Amino acid sequence: MPWSCPPQLKQLRQTIEGALPLVRIEDLLMQVDHWCGFTRAFRRPGERLPRIPHFDKTLLATLIAHGTNLGIAAMAHSVEDVTADMLQDMSQWCLREDTLKAANAILVNFHHRLPLSAVWGDGTVSSSDGQRFGLQASSLLGSLYPRYFGYYDQALTVYTHVADQHSVLHTQVISCSVREAIYVLDGLLNNDTILRPKEHFVDQHGFTDQLFGLCHLLGYRLMPRLPLPKQQLYRLDRTKHYGRLDAVIRGTVDIALIREQWDQLVRIAASLHNRTAPAHVVLQRLASSAPSDRLATALAAFGRVLRTIYLIRYIHDEALRGRMQLQLNRGERRHQLARRLFFANQGAFQTGDYTEIMNKATCLSLLSNAVLVWNTVHMTRIVAQLRAAGETITDEELARISPAAFAHVIPNGTYFARPTPLEPEGNSNGYVHTPLDERRDAEG
Repeated sequence: MPWSCPPQLKQLRQTIEGALPLVRIEDLLMQVDHWCGFTRAFRRPGERLPRIPHFDKTLLATLIAHGTNLGIAAMAHSVEDVTADMLQDMSQWCLREDTLKAANAILVNFHHRLPLSAVWGDGTVSSSDGQRFGLQASSLLGSLYPRYFGYYDQALTVYTHVADQHSVLHTQVISCSVREAIYVLDGLLNNDTILRPKEHFVDQHGFTDQLFGLCHLLGYRLMPRLPLPKQQLYRLDRTKHYGRLDAVIRGTVDIALIREQWDQLVRIAASLHNRTAPAHVVLQRLASSAPSDRLATALAAFGRVLRTIYLIRYIHDEALRGRMQLQLNRGERRHQLARRLFFANQGAFQTGDYTEIMNKATCLSLLSNAVLVWNTVHMTRIVAQLRAAGETITDEELARISPAAFAHVIPNGTYFARPTPLEPEGNSNGYVHTPLDERRDAEG
């Protein structure tokens, strides 16, 4: 039975989201940077940076230009004292895979330490899902996706990993024509934040039997949402009977083959754990192997055993199905936030260059995580005010209210039109002084 939102909870959600102050995206980034200093990831110690005038302003303008899909040329016309050449230099010198990843990690780690974040989870659960965007340029990543883009326009997939605290852990751009399951382990293994997911939820496109096996060997519990009528269950011994379950357990797993290839399976898992080979390359090679490949066949057989155990649990454990739906909904909510922020050019990529596409997708995740931090800080203040006024608000109710609200965030218009000083709590721009500010002020 689907979970329905009680009227009291719906009213609480509307009250909290309605109390969030209107904020422009550049003001939001400046305030969040004051709290956690995520822009320091773009200034590595000992690194010689170009002499770009108005460095901080130009850096934030560059992040917004990529993360909103506005582009450098349009951004140069939307902000004073910043030229297209300055934005281009900033993009080339500072926006790299390592710096963007480090900046996102700072945001995720800061959000994890906020007290309110604990109501949504402890960082041990995650999910991954793909979001399709139009592509208006020639690219090797482009492919037809008739379901949403017709038979003539190309699209690509931005595949993201979202934690139970709503943070985006990993972003990857892939083709719409490949199976998303190939890229599940990339996000889990390349996670450099303090969050440590152990349970990972996906939809039916995010699993294969081989992925089941590798996740188990690496210490992750893969939990896909599967169409039950299409699933086949397997037994270890064809001579063993399970009563009425015999009608649905029709397959048999070759245990001898798994034993024969066990050492090789462990070596593959160790290589992935040590990041000596990209996970999607290994999975692609195993998925495309010939039927005579005994290693790939053994891994698939091992995955069928794990999938059978999981399906039996999935059928009988109603709480598991509820947790799965909740986590997958968090991913969908993040997709809505991404659509709000990635507004320019009708939300379609205008370039076919892989590096530029990845910069835009990763900057979009950075903006999403910054909005998450800003919302959580202000939600803490709003909830405290409501409780002080006599409202009874439980953590269970707060757990059902997403910090990914976006109606109050203004991502377009003229940027940096006025200076935004960081003022004490209660000012017009909604700045809130957090306990971590004292530590940052003391550190200079």
